[in-house]
Amino acid sequence: MKRHEKLLQLSRDHYSALKLARDAKQAAASGDNTAIATVATAATAAFAAELEPHFRIEEDTLLPLLSRIGQEQMAHRAAADHAELRRLATLLQTPDAAALAAFGELLALHVRFEEREMFEALQPLLE
Repeated sequence: MKRHEKLLQLSRDHYSALKLARDAKQAAASGDNTAIATVATAATAAFAAELEPHFRIEEDTLLPLLSRIGQEQMAHRAAADHAELRRLATLLQTPDAAALAAFGELLALHVRFEEREMFEALQPLLE
């Protein structure tokens, strides 16, 4: 589906997030401590530079809009995912395969939730 211009950049950001999620899951599954450390460092940097600003935009603009239209449960899920991803990103400052796997899995699920459910609910409101 073609995204409304207000969602377009956020949707584009999701491509990079999915790549990071894939890399995190693969490195964690590899058992290679060097790969785990490399991807954990990359995930921590990407979180600060890309994901945190992305989350703040959503939290400041999209989640309140969801709440106003009666989609509090959807807004709550997005906010809870953001909080857990923040917690996992903090854990990754010390590379750990389990935290990296959890980060990758949740990030992938979160992006799919936003694209398939949250953005779909918001799209008609923005047109």
